[in-house]
Amino acid sequence: MTTQDIDSSEEFFERNAHLMSADEIDALRRFGVGRRIGFGRKPALLVIDAQKYMVEPADSSKSDQYPAACASGAAAMPVIAQMTAAFRAAGTPIIYTRNLLRRDGADRGLKRFPEKLLALEGWFIEGSKGAEFIDAVAPHAEDIVITKPKPSAFHGTPLTGLLINRGIDTVVIVGGATSNCVRATAIEASAYNLRTIIVREGVFDRVRLSHEVTLMDIDRQMGDVVDADEVVRYLSRLN
Repeated sequence: MTTQDIDSSEEFFERNAHLMSADEIDALRRFGVGRRIGFGRKPALLVIDAQKYMVEPADSSKSDQYPAACASGAAAMPVIAQMTAAFRAAGTPIIYTRNLLRRDGADRGLKRFPEKLLALEGWFIEGSKGAEFIDAVAPHAEDIVITKPKPSAFHGTPLTGLLINRGIDTVVIVGGATSNCVRATAIEASAYNLRTIIVREGVFDRVRLSHEVTLMDIDRQMGDVVDADEVVRYLSRLN
C-alpha cells in the first residue's frame, strides 16, 4: 500500500515558480528537490490549534478582542471538517493540539506578546472563549487532545509516544498557522522519519507570503503538500 517515491518535481516547480528566480530554480533542479514522499500504511490526522482565537469572530465589533485571528482561518474550516470526517469514517486516529495559558501568564515562557493580551477573551487563556475549539471542527470523545507549550506539537508533549504506540507512519496535518505551528510540527515529524503530509487547503496563516513560502519549503524538503481530495482517495484505499 505504501506509495512509492514519485518524481513530481515539475509539478513542484510549476506551482512555486513565482516565488523563485531563474537561478534559484536551476539550483534546486540540480539538487533534485520536489520528489514525493507519499503516504504510508498507518496514518493519523494532526489538527493544529483549531481554536477560536485563530479565527475572526462573526461579530466584527469583537475583532479587537481577537488580535491573532485571520480570515483565512475561517476559509480553512470546511476543509478541516472534511478531513476529520474522512479520518473518522476510516477509523484512523485524530489528534488535536491546542495552545493554552494560565490567566496569570506564569507559564508563558519567552513568548513574545504584550502583557495586555492576557486580559483578552479572544486569546488562548484557560477558560476563555478564544481557547475553545472551533465548533465546526471540535474534537469528539474518542479523539486525543494535547496541550502544547511551544509551536511544535512534539515539543514537551506525549505526541511521539502516542504515535509510536499506534504504529503510525504517516501524519496528515491541518490547522494553523502555516508558518509557525504547522511548520514546526512538520519539521519534527520529518525528523522522526514520519511521512509528513500537509493538506494545502486545510492550513492557514495571517501573512499570505509566509503561507506560500512555508508550503514551498515543506514540499521541497520535508513532506508532501497535497489537495484534500488526494487525502480522501488515500483513506478510501485503506479499507
